[in-house]
Parts: sequence; C-alpha cells; structure tokens
Amino acid sequence: MIIEDKLKELNIDYEIVEHEAAYTVEEAKEKVPYIEGIGCKNLFLKGKKKGYFLYTLPEDKQVNLKELAKVLHVSSFHFASKEDLMNILKLIPGSVTPLGIVNDTENKVTVLLDKELTQNKVLVHPNRNTATISIKYQDLIKFIEKLDHNFIEI
Repeated sequence: MIIEDKLKELNIDYEIVEHEAAYTVEEAKEKVPYIEGIGCKNLFLKGKKKGYFLYTLPEDKQVNLKELAKVLHVSSFHFASKEDLMNILKLIPGSVTPLGIVNDTENKVTVLLDKELTQNKVLVHPNRNTATISIKYQDLIKFIEKLDHNFIEI
C-alpha cells in the first residue's frame, strides 16, 4: 500500500521530500533535504515473551533497552529479525517507520512513542527509505488509532 494514499484517506496532512536512500540516522542527516520536524529513529524490537514493539524516538536520543524493558514490564528486549520485519511490517532494514503498522494486519506490534516528540512534527519514512514525511505528532496518533493499534507514550 502506498502510505501517502492511506494518509489522504484518513485526512492527515503531511509534507514529503524525496531523496537518495538513507539507511541510518547519519545518512539521513546528510541526504534528506530540509523539512520541518524532529528527525526520528525507529527500533523494531521483540520482547522475550510479550510480542513486538516499534519504538519511535528523537534521532539523537540514546536508549537503554534494559531500562525500557523494566518500564514496560517486559523481561527483556532484543532487536527483531530482518525476517520478522519483512513478515510483519513488510519493511526492510533502514525503512523502519511507525507508518509500517499499516501492513501489520494481525496487530502484533505495539507502537512506543517518546514523549519528547509530543507537540511537534515528526520526520519518518513513508515505508521506504527514499523519502521522508513530516507529520504532526497528533496526526501520527490518529493514524495509529485508526489502524486499531496500541501505542504507549514513554
């Protein structure tokens, strides 16, 4: 599914810029033309016993997975496999985005959103790493809710 079509269907405003493929935050800083918003990194995680989580946080913020697991009452986290990423979200490494939940028809993924992103526009990939979308945080919440996914602000 083309994510831009889904955003239009849900009446969500966005801006988009096309660019060379950016697989990492560092590459995105070099390749993405200016667009308003906070650059984000996205971690696709698997809990030892509690399923899958997609954590969206500011691009320069460090995360301690052990502390995150404690906060969420998960025994431990590790990065989900490339196979899980493709099977569940239909994404490749370097393209992880909260918008990928559009492909999670079984609602296996809980979205984790860093509280530092609230009241801002966020920059995320539109399910491909050759473009960046600027979307209001509240519209990202709307997108998640309209797709019947759970989210947690942390």
